[in-house]
Amino acid sequence: MKNIQLDITKATQFLQADAIAAYEPKVKAAQEALENGTCPGNDFLGWLHLPSSITEAELTDIENTANILRSKCEVVVAIGIGGSYLGARSAIELLRSPYYNALGKDGPAIYFAGCNLSGSYLDEILALCEGKRVSLNVISKSGTTTEPALAFRVLRGMMERRYGKEAAGRIYCTTDRARGTLKSLADREGWQTFVIPDDVGGRYSVLTAVGLLPMAVAGIDIDAVLHGAEKAMTELDNDDFSHNPCYRYAAIRNILLRRGKAIEIYASYEPRFTQMGEWLKQLYGESEGKDGKGLFPASVAFTTDLHSMGQFIQDGSRNLFETVIDFISPAADLTVEEDPENLDGLNFLSGMAMRQINRRAMQGTILAHTRGGVPNLVLEVPAINEEEYGYMVYFFMLACGVSGYLLGVNPFDQPGVEAYKKNMFALLGKPGYEDLRQELLEKLGE
Repeated sequence: MKNIQLDITKATQFLQADAIAAYEPKVKAAQEALENGTCPGNDFLGWLHLPSSITEAELTDIENTANILRSKCEVVVAIGIGGSYLGARSAIELLRSPYYNALGKDGPAIYFAGCNLSGSYLDEILALCEGKRVSLNVISKSGTTTEPALAFRVLRGMMERRYGKEAAGRIYCTTDRARGTLKSLADREGWQTFVIPDDVGGRYSVLTAVGLLPMAVAGIDIDAVLHGAEKAMTELDNDDFSHNPCYRYAAIRNILLRRGKAIEIYASYEPRFTQMGEWLKQLYGESEGKDGKGLFPASVAFTTDLHSMGQFIQDGSRNLFETVIDFISPAADLTVEEDPENLDGLNFLSGMAMRQINRRAMQGTILAHTRGGVPNLVLEVPAINEEEYGYMVYFFMLACGVSGYLLGVNPFDQPGVEAYKKNMFALLGKPGYEDLRQELLEKLGE
């Protein structure tokens, strides 16, 4: 089976017969704009050929460092927000387990900090580090983003109190090649650094050291991840629109948007996928949500969320569609045993594997939701492993780039994220924001 297949049979009734074919020239133009670098945001296209352009020296450096961390640490704290942590976390939970830290698997526990401003969360991270051999991996291009910068200040203080001068050998920075506060600080303090390429934005950075170093620390085969991504890069680089699942997916989601389906729900029946749903929400939300346009990306974990969101999806506002990520082979499985008393009435499932039961639940749900007026796209992924993860990551990034251009936006900038920061800085009393601070305080009645 090929790596990813797109099944649109549960969406065709919501599409006009010639609607998809009509998008072929638009997709081809978007594809050529990406390849030729003639598109808006063309200074952030480094991800496009990253699977083959990353050097052996970079990979060796990442793998060697990961081996050191795996041997000398009980805890590694990855500090970052947005694309600086979502990719790595999605990989670790999908390829290892959501319970990776608790299961005592080979290698250090990996915790994520700097992804919020909660004092209680950070206090718990400190508690988890107590009495353990710890290293930090701070991930930030600038070093001044509020959430990771604050977390790093606190955690660096803990490290220096505990290890003294030896703390420098336990702090690793993934940052800009030559500029920025974090790079300057790393050079001054002697911290080992890894590079975030200038031409790769945060939400497209999972296949750089941003994602690869934490993955390798968790024992993930990053060579296989990159091999899968390179395979996707090669296989999806064609203009055979009728057989290219990536380009067809990009086209169909735009067609459904124009038919009033303004919300895309990413659904999976594998709990390990939950954090990848979070990665997808950032990838598509930050890439397409601008200029008053864009699909609103949401995610659900089925069958769990069928008991909370299922009612709305079945019978609520008809402004949504689902993209179901269907893993054909699970990471592990169990078989239901016979119960002599059958008090729960479930003996009709005896001898069945959980994957069979889960698949029937998926099939039944897709049929019900489709009948309820919700188009369903199904992306079939053969298995849960490193190669498929790399392929899937590249598939979604390429689809996002093409889809953004079909929508008529620059999918590589994020001008809207600065609005809340200005208000936050003003309310916190940051120098230079005095006039705005007074205005906002008056609005708040303070």
